[in-house]
Amino acid sequence: MAFLISLPSVVYGQVAFDPVRIRDTNRMEGRRTETAYSGAPYWAASYSASKLTTAEAALFDAFNMDANDGGVIAGYDAHRPRPIAYQGSNPLSGVKAGGGVFSGDAVLQSITDANTIVVSGLPAGFKLAPGDYVEVRKSTFVRSLHRITLAATASAAGVVTLKIRFGLDLQVFTLPCTVHFEKPSCIMEMDAGSFSLPKTWPNYNVQFTATELFLS
Repeated sequence: MAFLISLPSVVYGQVAFDPVRIRDTNRMEGRRTETAYSGAPYWAASYSASKLTTAEAALFDAFNMDANDGGVIAGYDAHRPRPIAYQGSNPLSGVKAGGGVFSGDAVLQSITDANTIVVSGLPAGFKLAPGDYVEVRKSTFVRSLHRITLAATASAAGVVTLKIRFGLDLQVFTLPCTVHFEKPSCIMEMDAGSFSLPKTWPNYNVQFTATELFLS
């Protein structure tokens, strides 16, 4: 039975977090080429942190054991845990246009098509830029992570239309769903054998890689 674990809360000196789209391109005589896409796009990540304290290294020891015994990771880009307009060390906060505390969570109001979604429950004027992340969540273990491709600003009612890549799987993600802008994540599994944490005094360095895992 899978259980969810969080990335240890440390400063990650180096992060690679990118989508993978499997494709095969065949080149023919003349100038003709054909490209075929296969499978669903997925995210792949690598994390590296250095100069860890003994206490921080201990967190990773526990994290590694969980990740190798059924734990799945809520993986996100630790260098961009919230929209560019709100970057910094403070989590998202504010007041929703319709009232209530805003902490980065919103509602998927409608789905126009696989690459266009309408989100509500935001503060008025909430700004999103190309490259910002948005997570659509059906349940704890069923999430879809995307990058926004066009700048957008929430209306006075806290509603915004977003263009996203790669497209939402419309067979899995149907209303109702929630939307998340604070540490938007996907479900990942640590790659076997990728974890490294040599015990070197006085500081410790850790690195590992992870790949998106589909549990539905």
